Amino acid sequence: MDGRVPVIVVDAANVVGSRPDGWWRDRAGATARLRDRLGDVASEGIERGPSWARGGPVEVLLVAEGRARGVASSDTVTVVDAPGSGDDTIAALAAEHAPHRRCLVVTSDRGLRQRVERAGGSVVGARAVA
Repeated sequence: MDGRVPVIVVDAANVVGSRPDGWWRDRAGATARLRDRLGDVASEGIERGPSWARGGPVEVLLVAEGRARGVASSDTVTVVDAPGSGDDTIAALAAEHAPHRRCLVVTSDRGLRQRVERAGGSVVGARAVA
């Protein structure tokens, strides 16, 4: 996708974990359901985000870790399998993208929030997409 299009990076573990719907029994299945719920974000953006993240288009990256890895990407959401820590992968994506285009990370993890903001990205809580 064009580097000028904003990117939204979603912390799958954090967002999935914010809903007590039995996700722990099938982490990959819960991540696939989240991917599907995020389908419209690429064209519509995130209503609870900064003004530039509302409306579209935006690029959506969903970061999966641990037993949630292996979920296929969709036409509108790219699933990124973290080779180790999801937080490290998300922070690296923010550091990669934030200098060149607007970058919004969806997570409620305070430590990750600080890392993303240091890299120049913005953060909204998991409830923005949960």
